[in-house]
Amino acid sequence: GLFGVPELSCPEGFQEAQDKALQESEQLVQKACSTPPGPETVMIFDQLSDALCRVADLADFVKIGHPDFAFREAAEEACRNIGTMVEKLNTDVELCQSLRRLLADEIVMSSLDPETRRVAELFMFDFEISGIHLDEEKRKKAVNLNVRILDLCNEFLTGAHLPNKIDKHILPEHIRYNFTAEGNYLQVAGLHADCPDDLVREAAYKIFLYPNTEQLGRLEELLASRNSLAQLVGYDTFAHRALQGTMAKNPETVGQFLEKLSDQLSKRTQKDFEMMTKMKMKLNPQNSKLMPWDHPYYSSLLRAERYNIDPGLYCPFFSLGACMEGLNSLFSQLLGISLYGEQTRRGEVWSEDVRKLAVVHETEGLLGYIYCDFFHRPDKPHQDCHFTVRGGRLKENGEYQLPVVVLMLSLPHSTRSAPTLLSPGMMENLFHEMGHAMHSMLGRTRYQHVTGTRCPTDFAEVPSILMEYFASDYRVVNQFARHYKTGQPLPKNMVSRLCESKKVCAAADMQLQVFYAALDQVYHGKHPLKMSTTEILKDMQEKIYGLPYVPNTAWQLRFSHLVGYGAKYYSYLMSRAVASMVWKQCFAQNPFDRAMGERYRREMLAHGGGKEPILMVQGMLQKTPSVEDFVDALVSDLDQDFETFITDS
Repeated sequence: GLFGVPELSCPEGFQEAQDKALQESEQLVQKACSTPPGPETVMIFDQLSDALCRVADLADFVKIGHPDFAFREAAEEACRNIGTMVEKLNTDVELCQSLRRLLADEIVMSSLDPETRRVAELFMFDFEISGIHLDEEKRKKAVNLNVRILDLCNEFLTGAHLPNKIDKHILPEHIRYNFTAEGNYLQVAGLHADCPDDLVREAAYKIFLYPNTEQLGRLEELLASRNSLAQLVGYDTFAHRALQGTMAKNPETVGQFLEKLSDQLSKRTQKDFEMMTKMKMKLNPQNSKLMPWDHPYYSSLLRAERYNIDPGLYCPFFSLGACMEGLNSLFSQLLGISLYGEQTRRGEVWSEDVRKLAVVHETEGLLGYIYCDFFHRPDKPHQDCHFTVRGGRLKENGEYQLPVVVLMLSLPHSTRSAPTLLSPGMMENLFHEMGHAMHSMLGRTRYQHVTGTRCPTDFAEVPSILMEYFASDYRVVNQFARHYKTGQPLPKNMVSRLCESKKVCAAADMQLQVFYAALDQVYHGKHPLKMSTTEILKDMQEKIYGLPYVPNTAWQLRFSHLVGYGAKYYSYLMSRAVASMVWKQCFAQNPFDRAMGERYRREMLAHGGGKEPILMVQGMLQKTPSVEDFVDALVSDLDQDFETFITDS
């Protein structure tokens, strides 16, 4: 069966696995309600969470990653049913009472260790944000709002990716071939951001972002429903609810962070826009005004012109085998960990090119498994991602339940004449996703509820972004980057050029991210909104980002992150700030420092979500960073490295 789960040798097995989980959870609910308050209460709650997550997490991956439609459909159904059960449990008054009795018992609470206390509080938080403290009528309303929000999220996601159609005669004949024809219509399915023809990019931008009334309605209802739910359960806004327990803690801190960052970036962003405008003028003198569809294209053109970083020059040095060796060597030096290939049994994997890795520590032994689903398949989603399939936890019999994760990438297959070769971007993504996997392997908590990457969103990206710093360091890259034919190492100046090229127009790129994050905060802030979502977009785009709003476009209807990262889009910037500080302070001097690796494991990875994120950062940096520190870390990363600049000149 899939992942070695016997029931899952066929799609129908999901029904069986799900029934088993629901049955087990009913017994655990009864047990929780009849157990006197103590550490055992938290253990039972965690077993309950584990019983449901074991099916839900696995199904979450299968519904996206399995090539067989019947498996995907069965997994989707299991996700829905387990989700409904979770909503029901989160509003189960009797179950909540058993936890409340524990939290109210000061003597028992003071005898619990910090992790157990935090897990008990996190379970209580889940009850509270589902409205457990409300009367029955309001509780029902909360459940219905949750269900409606889930449906709206799915509909919005679908709508965000749907192409727009246009009568082909509207477009000039010489650019029509860029779009898919369908009878008399052309389908525009994206922004064509890297197309050299300005007119194609302009047309794609205006057509793909043309407002769709239904999608607009969905977004407005989604934002209003989230706000109603937050207010119903006692929060001022949805952002206040979403940021509870994060590193930022509240919308005010996020607002400060984004505002200060925007101020620090503004001069640099202006310079970047001026460079892009000059470039556009050179290539297109009659139409040199910089527009939103120009930014990605001209910034990558400037990068390529200034630093000659054609991926074709780099790929031969980054074969998949070499990159995996590089990761293995880095983990072994930093953390005493090695990756070993394992044979899979029949039916254990969903595609024959999936590889299973055992993660083994030099003294602690086997830590868990990583399934590497690395290669392109026709109906495989394009985004690279990390899935927890089974969380680690200490079982009742004293054994440790080993974590299982999947890393999904979309790499090209090897050919007769060459192995799989990665572009620098693919290599960096591989390191990024491996950062998540190591967090899952080393966040060996007692409780499954806070294992590995089950931690606040603005901390979850720190381990993965930190790995990008390792991937950009010549000392690390030099250990593995070898030409697949000649064995020649990647020259140092090529690595430096690559790193410096990332700083070209990086301020403008970051300013765009600040704009998205600020937009997300306003959408999830005080309701009713002062203006329509499109008017807010126009106002903020011109104030924060600086490139003009284009009439009759509504970019927010394509902002799919509003679903998974509602009120938390800032997380990526804040995680990058922390990763940058950790890199500069702890690893920049010596990226293979074992003592630092151990400190990183002990302070930041080992706790999963079982410790407050800011305390983990404090433990690693030996100080509590301020909002200004976060901003400085991000801005100082934009400075050119003088040595590279001189040698390249």
